[in-house]
Amino acid sequence: MIKSSQPRKQRKFRYQAPHHQRHKFLGAMLSPELREKHGVKTVPVRLGDTVKVLRGKHRGTEGKVAAVDYKKTTIAVDGVAVTKADGTEVPRPVNPSNVMIKKLKTEDKRRLGD
Repeated sequence: MIKSSQPRKQRKFRYQAPHHQRHKFLGAMLSPELREKHGVKTVPVRLGDTVKVLRGKHRGTEGKVAAVDYKKTTIAVDGVAVTKADGTEVPRPVNPSNVMIKKLKTEDKRRLGD
């Protein structure tokens, strides 16, 4: 995919990547149980997966993926929110590399090649 070692060209590739390649940027590691069961280390996060936050202020929080932003390559997790100055709560965007998938939404049989 990335042919250049120059950081500016690598950033340009990520920012201008088409939708089907951006999907791969949303990879998150699987829990040890799922890793053993499916024989895969990482899987792209999808809507409805249950994840555990591993980094940041909300470390340890478990919740379902409420939204996936392909443009910014972030996800929104239920229970991970910040309070604005006017008192309203808004979802805090989380980088998929900072979460562990605890439960997969397996309605799509092609997802893991089972």
